[in-house]
Amino acid sequence: MSQPNDPLAVALFSEIFMADQLARTRLSKALPKGMELSHFSVLNHLARTGERSPAQLARTFHVTRGAMTNTLTKLEWAGHVHVRPDWDDARRKFVSISPAGQAARDAAIEAIRPIIEDVVSSIGAEKVRAALRVLREVRMRFDQD
Repeated sequence: MSQPNDPLAVALFSEIFMADQLARTRLSKALPKGMELSHFSVLNHLARTGERSPAQLARTFHVTRGAMTNTLTKLEWAGHVHVRPDWDDARRKFVSISPAGQAARDAAIEAIRPIIEDVVSSIGAEKVRAALRVLREVRMRFDQD
């Protein structure tokens, strides 16, 4: 059982929080003009998973429905997503990535690729694989709540 001031736990979360902040800052600067990290995250998710409801997206990204609606409104205005009604329940909507959104997502991937590849190559693929296993377990523990 770890103690409340366990130096290992404090060090782990200090590193996670600092890495998150530095990665967000660096990647945000590299994204194409006008694209925010939240926009890229939603486009990337839709490109991988297909159509989702705004509520599903809010749950996936652990944000309020209002915050997701704001992001989706901006993406729709830019022509990056299509929002359609649920044909079975007019109160609900579904969101999908548009061809322009796919192109914007692909441009963003190309913009951040050198940064990500540099990090992985400088750390080494084996160390990254080992870190992924641990980080995935940490995420899954928090996702249980």
